[in-house]
Amino acid sequence: MSSNSFHLAVMPGEGIGIEVMEAAHAVLGAVEERFDLSFRQELIPGGAHHYKDTGAILPKDGLERAGKADAILFGAMGWPDIRFPDGTEIAPQLDMRVAFGLYAGVRPIRAIPGVPPVLADARAAKIDLVIVRESTEGMFASRGKGEIIDGREARDTQVITRAVTEQLTDFCCGLARRRRETRGTPGRVTLIDKANVFRSFAFMRQVFHEAAAKHPDIEARHHYVDAMALDLVRRPWDFDVLPMENLFGDILSDLGAGLIGGMGFAPSADIGAANGMFQPSHGTAPDIAGKGIANPTAMILSAAMMLDWLGERHGSNAARDAARAIELSIDLAFGTMNLRSYDIGGRNGTREIGQTVADLIRSGGADPQ
Repeated sequence: MSSNSFHLAVMPGEGIGIEVMEAAHAVLGAVEERFDLSFRQELIPGGAHHYKDTGAILPKDGLERAGKADAILFGAMGWPDIRFPDGTEIAPQLDMRVAFGLYAGVRPIRAIPGVPPVLADARAAKIDLVIVRESTEGMFASRGKGEIIDGREARDTQVITRAVTEQLTDFCCGLARRRRETRGTPGRVTLIDKANVFRSFAFMRQVFHEAAAKHPDIEARHHYVDAMALDLVRRPWDFDVLPMENLFGDILSDLGAGLIGGMGFAPSADIGAANGMFQPSHGTAPDIAGKGIANPTAMILSAAMMLDWLGERHGSNAARDAARAIELSIDLAFGTMNLRSYDIGGRNGTREIGQTVADLIRSGGADPQ
C-alpha cells in the first residue's frame, strides 16, 4: 500500500451519526481528487439499534475488522431508549478504547472564524487549546465493575497507573511541540488534577512531572480541576495542552465545546500505540435525527484529525496537506462565506455544509500555503 492509500473502517452508527458521516464522506471524496489520496472505506454497522435487532452491539467480527484498518472513522452510537439490562448506555466506542488501548482522547477546542463568540472578550477569537482525556483509566476503569452493597451503598474505584500516565505525558509533550511548530502556540502542558485531596491524583501529578522532565523544551504545569473549570470560562486563551483523568476530561471537554459554539464544532480523536479512532464529541441527538439540520463540522474536523494522524504515521505529506485544507475550508466557509449551521441560529443544513467544504477543497480555495 502506498503512503497515500488508506484503509478506513467507517462506523456511522445511528441518529445524526449517519447524517454527519455522509457530509464527511463528501469532503473525503473532494480530498481524494484534490490531493491524490485514495481511501478504501469498509462499512461496519453497530450501536443501540444493532443491539436491539441482533443482541450484539457490533457484528461478530466488527472489532477485529476495525482493528485491522489504518484508521477508524466513527459517527455516533447510542440511543436513550435502548439500554443494557443494567440500565447503562450502549457505547461501542468505549469498548474500542479499551480493546485497542486508545489512551489519549484528543479534543481540540478552537475558535472558528464567523461562529458567534460565547465570551464577550475579544481574546475569545484566539482560543486554541487541546484537552487530552486519558481514556482507559481513571473513574472509567470501573465501567461494568462497580458494586452495590446490600442496597445501602455503591462503589466505583479509580485507577491511575504509572505506565499510562507516562505514556500520556509523552504524548502531550509531543503534541505541544508540534502545535508550537505549526500553530505558534506556547508549547505548554498543564496537568489537571485534584492532587490536594486524592492520593491517586497526587501520584498522577508526581509521575507527570517526572515524565515531563524528559522534555525540557516543554513547559510543564499543573492546575486543580475546579480552578480549571473557572479558568476555562475566565481565560481559556491562556492554555495550550491540558491532559487529565478520564471523567474530568469528559466534563471539561463539553465545557470547552460550549466556548466555541457547541458540540457541533468539537472534533475528537482517540489515539493508541497502533490504532486511531476519530469521531465528533457529540452523540446521536435523537431529537434532530433525520431532519437534515445536524451540524457536521465536528465530524468533518474529526476526519481532518484522522488525515493529520495518518500523514504523521505513514509519512504522507498529501494527507497532512489535506487535513490543513479541511480546517482552512471550515474557516473560510464560516468566516467569509457566512455559512451558518442550525445550532448557531443559521439555516444551512448538514448536506449543504458538507458540500460547501467539499467545493472549497476541490477549487483549491483553501489549499495550505
